[in-house]
Amino acid sequence: MLVTKTVSVLLVLALSISFVQTGDAQSASSFLGFDRNNYPGDENLATLHKTFSYTGYWLNLPPSARTNTWSGKRRKLQAAGFGFLVLFNGRLYDELKTTANAGKLGKSDGLAAVAAAKREGFPTQTIIFLDQEQGGRMLAEQKAYIFAWVDAVAAGGFRAGIYCSGISAAKEGGEDIITANDIRRNAGERKIAFWVTNDACPPSPGCAFPKHAPGPTDSGVDFAEVWQFAQSPKRKVVAAGCPANYHPDGNCYPPGVSYEKRLHIDVNTATSADPSHGRSR
Repeated sequence: MLVTKTVSVLLVLALSISFVQTGDAQSASSFLGFDRNNYPGDENLATLHKTFSYTGYWLNLPPSARTNTWSGKRRKLQAAGFGFLVLFNGRLYDELKTTANAGKLGKSDGLAAVAAAKREGFPTQTIIFLDQEQGGRMLAEQKAYIFAWVDAVAAGGFRAGIYCSGISAAKEGGEDIITANDIRRNAGERKIAFWVTNDACPPSPGCAFPKHAPGPTDSGVDFAEVWQFAQSPKRKVVAAGCPANYHPDGNCYPPGVSYEKRLHIDVNTATSADPSHGRSR
């Protein structure tokens, strides 16, 4: 009996240690990153990398921008230790007109994304995320554009992803209409990586930089690979219930960078320190 009890105790201890180790591994399996429309400046990279493992990287003009200040910065960012979230700014609904035109635009924009990724030195199979700013259920023209873009990127030797809303936009027939779910449901056999945004608190911690980052699926989208949980400026309607951890001006600022630089950011968590797998060897 004594031997049996000893074995039982050892087994319980082993299981307990295994559980703790698994818990630690899970808490360390998510990585913080940031994105913003403008390049943060060479002088800020070392400080930013103390908190963030990766950065967004625009291949074309970011929303409302007249120039792309990220162009030509991939090598410098990789040398500073960053992984990447590679982004291509997509079309708004008003630009699409018809499903036929939307399909043509999606294909040409997908080819442009591939050409830009190659020009910037990203290796093949890098995930390029299409920035889909409009939420809710995708209309026929939007789906034609998105899926033509996805197909063109895949045909060009890269992997396709999409940045879109993970927040319920409306209810139809008792169903929550979440953009990410709607796109995935209509994607057929296409393989798409999802980067979702949900800055509502909860589930978002607000403008926070936790040592153990939450997982992307904590966003409420169980297939998300990246979750943007804080935006600058804070969206008052969506993020009204968030902690008072945004700056009084409504923006989210990274640790260690002087406020005078006005280096506001959006904050993300991902399952990889290089979510687009864009680092070259």
